[in-house]
Amino acid sequence: MPRPNRSSAQRRPGPLRPKQTRRAPERVNGQPVGETADSVNGPQKIHKVLAAAGLGSRREMETLIREGKVRVNGEPAQVGMRVRAGDVIRVGRRQVTVRDDAKLPRVILYHKPEGEIVSHDDPQGRPTVFEKLPAMRRGKWLAIGRLDYNTSGLLIFTTSGELANRLMHPRFEVEREYAVRIIGKLPDDKVRDLTKGVRLEDGMARFEELEERGGRGLNNWYRVVLREGRNRVVRRMFDAVGYKVSRLMRVRFGVVSLPFGLRRGGWRELEEDQTSRILAWSETLVDPDLAEAPAATRAAAAAPAGRSSARPVAQSRPASGRQAPARTSPARPSTSRPARARPGSGKGRLSPAAGRVREGKPDRRPRSSRAR
Repeated sequence: MPRPNRSSAQRRPGPLRPKQTRRAPERVNGQPVGETADSVNGPQKIHKVLAAAGLGSRREMETLIREGKVRVNGEPAQVGMRVRAGDVIRVGRRQVTVRDDAKLPRVILYHKPEGEIVSHDDPQGRPTVFEKLPAMRRGKWLAIGRLDYNTSGLLIFTTSGELANRLMHPRFEVEREYAVRIIGKLPDDKVRDLTKGVRLEDGMARFEELEERGGRGLNNWYRVVLREGRNRVVRRMFDAVGYKVSRLMRVRFGVVSLPFGLRRGGWRELEEDQTSRILAWSETLVDPDLAEAPAATRAAAAAPAGRSSARPVAQSRPASGRQAPARTSPARPSTSRPARARPGSGKGRLSPAAGRVREGKPDRRPRSSRAR
């Protein structure tokens, strides 16, 4: 028997369904947060802001928030909350005012001479590297790594606590390259011991690379690369095999090399495109998959909106108006490397030869005593 046709008004009503309630948008200080909450102009998570201010790692900041030691505009902070530009955060006695994150952090390369310490205060009254850096209206310079009193070479300073923590964290194994002068010449068995590993009082240590660089008389130069930054580790490794280090100079940290022509006691501030490239490289330490992406894509991901980072470093010009040479390290000739390198290695390293320059005293050492 055929079914009679029923109009829409005559059809039986279906089962009642619960009415779906629309989720209220997340709010920060009474203001709704859009999809671009993590963008450079929108609200940011509080632990990210504190880490970028140099107060510690994100995990450490989350711990302080859970312990109730962080307040935002006078109210206790919550894990995962977001803050906007103008909010005032207090962590103990430290106060951080949230500012617009559209600007890149500042990065300075400093050629540390011997006889300076990497500290803001010294009970003995010795000169510090911070005395020669440009003054800041707010915030402070953060040193990426340290060099002891008798070691010279490259020091990197930045205003980004997140960048500093990323480059110094032991799990990322960022390469450090040094020019080392020792008294005597290493035999093959000692070279083998240093590259395989020697036992120190705080554990095993080894050089990733160790190459002879010549010398005169009893003094011989070597180029060494290692992936850690323990206190005086290079000197202690040579002491462990019975050789005394008479001079030590750091010429590279990660992808950043000591600029050629930067005299001892002088500093050079990187330009925005160079800083963007360093930030892009630091992202590959956290996510190694980014290392396979094109360089332009990595740089664009690290640069804020509205900024271009496609200009090559070699085309930038120093403040004096003269074109800076492309060579970066006075103590190390170029060496062949594998086509593929780990994220923390110096493969594809930058040549930061541009930016504002402040020269120190000229290098009056005789050529025979300089690293080749």
